[in-house]
Parts: sequence; structure tokens; C-alpha cells
Amino acid sequence: MNLFRLDASIRTDGSVSRALADTAEQAWLAEHPGGVVTRRDLGVQPLPGDAWTALAYEVVNPAAPAPDEARELLDRLGAELLEADAFLFAVPMYNWNVPEQVKTWIDLILKHPRVGVHGDWPLKGKPAILTLSRGGGYGPGTPKEGWDHATPYLRRILADVFGLDLHIAEAELTHAFWNPEMAELRGLAEESIKTGHEQAAEHGQRVARLVKA
Repeated sequence: MNLFRLDASIRTDGSVSRALADTAEQAWLAEHPGGVVTRRDLGVQPLPGDAWTALAYEVVNPAAPAPDEARELLDRLGAELLEADAFLFAVPMYNWNVPEQVKTWIDLILKHPRVGVHGDWPLKGKPAILTLSRGGGYGPGTPKEGWDHATPYLRRILADVFGLDLHIAEAELTHAFWNPEMAELRGLAEESIKTGHEQAAEHGQRVARLVKA
């Protein structure tokens, strides 16, 4: 069994999205002790933005084909997904949207001949977990209701475009632990993180059993 895990936080220590993903991964491995976890860490090793530019430009200008490095990168990224039985995406919200490095990865994947928008839906129905962290609160009635553009976008790409069977574990108000202006929200933040880990564990186990089925 092969679990593909993608991390995006620029923090390697103290990252909530990574911690939630760790919980989900441990639950998945408990069901698949011999399972393989294929990792791509966009926070530590972001992808080159000019690869997508070159691949996109050759569509409008066939006389300027993309370099071999861009094609080879696209092949590797696609293979990581095509070889996986299940998926784990750990994504923090930055500036009310997905991190730049995640958008670059998505843009490249959408260029892949099989996985992308013109492909044959090879990932359709495969189970996936998305662990999300948000620094503030964006629910109904909050001052920034509607400012979260990351969650609906990721749902659209992962579930609707890729066709994955998506399960989400999320935590918010994480900035309360360092922002003195949010100090009164620390209790709610702790509760949200606790719930997020519970969701991650449940989803990790569920996705592992879906793969078995």
C-alpha cells in the first residue's frame, strides 16, 4: 500500500497542518504496518515556478518547446499520484488562500496528460485526507466570514477536478498562541486543534480501511 503525502507549511517545527497530518499518517500506518509513504515537501523544497511557465508557453508558441527538465518534473509529479493508493495533503492557509508553493504544484499537475484537466480521471474515487490549519476564525458570524479562500479551492481541485474521495480534518485560531491580541481565544484554539487531531485519526483509519476494501 502506498500513501502519498504532501506537506506545504514553511515551518518544520510547530506546524499545525503537519501535526494533524502526522496523526492521520500514524492511523493509516496502524492499519497498513508495511505501507509505504511517498513524501513531497513543498515547504522545504518548493517547485520551480518557471517549469509551469515553460509548459504553458509551448501551448501558445509550439516553436518554443518546454525544456526537458520541465517535462521530467511533470512526469515525476504525476507518477507520485498515479502510484498511490491513498493521499494525505497537509496545507496551511496563508494570506487567506493556499500557499504559493501549493498553487505551483496544482498548476503543474493540471498540465499532466493523465491526471490533469484533459486526463482520464485515474484518481477518481481514491480516498484522500486534507489536513488544514487556519490562523484565524472564518466561520459564520465571525468578522472575517468568507475570507477563507483556501478551503473551497482545495475542495474544488482535490474532490471535483481530481475526483478524490476527500475527508477533511481542520484546526483554526492557531495564531492565538503567539498573537497577544488573540489571547482570549486560546481556549477555543486548543479545542479546535484537539478536534482536528480527532478528525485526522478517524480519517486516517477510515481511509486505510477504504483502501483495504
